[in-house]
Amino acid sequence: MKTKLTLTIEKSIIEKAKELANSSGKSLSEMIENYLSTKIKKAEDEQLEIPKEFQGLFGAIKLPSDFNEKEQIRKILSEKYLK
Repeated sequence: MKTKLTLTIEKSIIEKAKELANSSGKSLSEMIENYLSTKIKKAEDEQLEIPKEFQGLFGAIKLPSDFNEKEQIRKILSEKYLK
């Protein structure tokens, strides 16, 4: 679903961006959407990147379905620092 967005950008930048979009046969909205989509995809890919040393560990441990990771971290840190 498309929605409208209002941005505040220097006038000279907008003019140059419109020229660039027009010369590439796209609208300024399309050009900005493509740019943001690319940046978001790259950021998501970087977050999912797992070092080779750890890739073999996936699936090695089966945790119970009711396992609360945050609670376990809190418990371990409490035991470590509150003694």
